[in-house]
Amino acid sequence: MSTSATKSDYLLFFRNTAWYKDLSPEEIQQKMGKFTAWFERLNGARQFKGGGPLAHKGKIISRKNVVIDGPFAESKEAIAGFFIIQADSLEQAVEIAKDCPGLQFGQTVEVRPLDPEPHELVVARERIAARKKG
Repeated sequence: MSTSATKSDYLLFFRNTAWYKDLSPEEIQQKMGKFTAWFERLNGARQFKGGGPLAHKGKIISRKNVVIDGPFAESKEAIAGFFIIQADSLEQAVEIAKDCPGLQFGQTVEVRPLDPEPHELVVARERIAARKKG
C-alpha cells in the first residue's frame, strides 16, 4: 500500500499597494517582470490555482448598512492581490511565498491555509459532542 501526500490549498495575500510610488516606469516594469516570471514558474509547476491583482478602490462593510470608501490605496496593509496555490504543507507554502519578488520592494505576503469547512462549525460540533458525553 502506498501513501501519497495530500496537497492542500493556501491563500497568499500580497500587501502594500504603494510599493511603486518612488520608482521610474522602467523600474516598475522590471519588478513586475520578476513577479510575472515567479507566477509563470508556479503555474508551470501546477501550483497556481487562481488569483490576481485587486483594484486599489472599493468599499468596506463593517456592519449592516454601514458602508465606507476603502481600502485606502496608500496603506501598506492594503491587499494588492492574492494567489491560491497548492502545496504539501503550510511550511512548503511559506517557502513558496518567500520567493515572491514583491518582498524585495516592500510588499509582505500573508500565507493562510484554506479550510474545508468553517472553523466555527468544527467548534460547534465539538461542543455538542462534549455536551452529550457530560
